[in-house]
Amino acid sequence: MRSVIGPVFVLTMKYDNVIEPGVPGGLLSPDNKIFDLARSGRLRLPQSWLEKRPVLFGKILYPLIVIAFAFFIPQIAVVLGLPLVIPGFNWSESRPDLGFVLILIGSFLPIFFLVWLWLWAAEQRPLWTTGMIPPVIKPYLRGLGIGLLLFGSAVLLLGLLGFLEVENSGQGQSILFTIGGSLLVLLGWMVQGAAEEVLARGFLLPILGTRWGPVPGVIISSLFFSVLHLQNPNINFISMANLFLFGLFTALYALYEGGLWGVFAIHTIWNWAQGNLFGFSVSGLDLQTSVFFDLAEAGPDWATGGLFGPEGGVVVTLVLAGGIFGLVYLSRKKVRSFSEITDNII
Repeated sequence: MRSVIGPVFVLTMKYDNVIEPGVPGGLLSPDNKIFDLARSGRLRLPQSWLEKRPVLFGKILYPLIVIAFAFFIPQIAVVLGLPLVIPGFNWSESRPDLGFVLILIGSFLPIFFLVWLWLWAAEQRPLWTTGMIPPVIKPYLRGLGIGLLLFGSAVLLLGLLGFLEVENSGQGQSILFTIGGSLLVLLGWMVQGAAEEVLARGFLLPILGTRWGPVPGVIISSLFFSVLHLQNPNINFISMANLFLFGLFTALYALYEGGLWGVFAIHTIWNWAQGNLFGFSVSGLDLQTSVFFDLAEAGPDWATGGLFGPEGGVVVTLVLAGGIFGLVYLSRKKVRSFSEITDNII
């Protein structure tokens, strides 16, 4: 459908039949709810551009510009969040939990604004079309459970291999202080995890998936997620591969559920469990915040991740690979079940 509003050519793509999350077509169906939400927008481009070169400007140049802008979003977000980031650094020693929360919120909360601004200006669609659709509570709680199960499995495997030891944090703080501090930090991880998922899985994945296809959308958005962490301390090849696998898992999970609330929770609890429940480094960052169980890797770096944290070791590689295969299996099982139901109806 085409229409002209003033000097601006508006390309409108709408679908009357919205496929339910997780049903036929599988994880990589172009009719997935995530992609359908992205098609609800109307791309603003000058009329002459799309009349002469609709494919060039609409399906090639526009996605490339989106990718380039996505790489700048985290840097712009930090600048916008400086009023919170600066006090956070100032309090990082005297009040480490509060300081870290302010740094997380200040650095990542503006990402929501920047993604909304782009969608509003370029595609005339609201932020919720990134995948923030109801239901909310059930997918979020399920995501918390899945994320905790995934990282807990990695910790269990490290323990069974004898690659863990208990450290004495030396903080000497009460259990109530530890609980309160850890829960406070959880609020920061909620903002950080959701912001990165909105950027990679709610913004980049649907835009690329609707124009270049679901498979390129999933792969490129996962690569984008891993490249964002290139400047993290102690990063190596295994950690980059694991970040890609984590991005791949969350991309497929978002497509499986047809929304983002589940991956918001998975990302949040993964980081919180890693840093504040078990006391590991999080993606190379050695946190100085409250910890429930202060554990440390005691095996070879290739298995445990070393200074990067468990995300830099092959134990996490195995866990993430298992999660991806499990997700693919569940998706295929759902497709078969739906096919059997429709066959019986017909």
